[in-house]
Amino acid sequence: MALFSLKSLAILLLLTAIPIGIIVSLERAQPSTHVYNYHGTGGWLRECAKWDPTNRRFIVSFFEGGVGEVRVPEEEAEKGVVLQEVTVAMEVSLAGNSSLGISVDTQRNRVLVVHADVLGQRYSALAAYDLSTWQRLFLTHLSGPSDEKSFADDVDVDAEGNAYVTDAKAGKIWKVGVEGNLISIIRNPLFTPKEWYKKLVALNGIVYHPDGFLIVIHTFSGNLFKVDLSKGEEVKVIKVTGGPLYFGDGLALLSPTKIVVAGNPSGRLVESTDGWETASVVAKFSGPMHRLATSATVKDGKPYLSHMIGIGYPKKKFAIVEAVF
Repeated sequence: MALFSLKSLAILLLLTAIPIGIIVSLERAQPSTHVYNYHGTGGWLRECAKWDPTNRRFIVSFFEGGVGEVRVPEEEAEKGVVLQEVTVAMEVSLAGNSSLGISVDTQRNRVLVVHADVLGQRYSALAAYDLSTWQRLFLTHLSGPSDEKSFADDVDVDAEGNAYVTDAKAGKIWKVGVEGNLISIIRNPLFTPKEWYKKLVALNGIVYHPDGFLIVIHTFSGNLFKVDLSKGEEVKVIKVTGGPLYFGDGLALLSPTKIVVAGNPSGRLVESTDGWETASVVAKFSGPMHRLATSATVKDGKPYLSHMIGIGYPKKKFAIVEAVF
């Protein structure tokens, strides 16, 4: 989930570099894997989509701010049927901020959503909402105008309900308790590469592993980190072979030994056989690259990549694409 200015630039370059005819051709091409298409209710950009298995729906975040749901019927529709997005949370008090990373906490019947000022990087917060009523459970302020520039980006939850929020600007991780109290901030020199250009987009996708550690990706360096919560939040670089993880975005834990990395120009499947001390890129998947894959989720044991850009007028159509590795 990259910084707004960089994503905007990437989108602009992409749209100006690819002739309209090619985009139309890509849109008309028969997809090679299963796709959930849905019509959005607002702007052109969707940052994250996560599967909510209890309620059979994708929960999606709006780059212009807000949260929506895309329900999938029990008897799934024929190919080509476009699902409908419904706005479920839109807060006036957060106007001007984007809604970004999402973590569905089924054990506690809630969803955690990151909110941030992606342009000025002067406000970051984490909110929790009840999955049944969409009542806000808490809103935790993470950073403001008097703090260092920060950009809260992605989030995941551990077994006790603590949330971990990545900072894509300052390269740190906020730890927020189950009731919404800010517990601590995880910092480490390894999170900050030496090269200035690798600092432009810092920590991004994050997942909690059931063995008690976090796996976090640094977008511009391509580094993958293991943060061991049982060892005083010890940080190690996971040595990855088989290809770089540059421009890695959202993550999803497919199994204890496999994670899916959303990103461009392709999604990647990364596997570890030694408890995530080392790992390998074992497969890649290229979906509709002109739409930009920004997050990953798992539905019924299968990985899906959510794409940022909506296409169409007046209704924007978005795509959540099964990644077959």
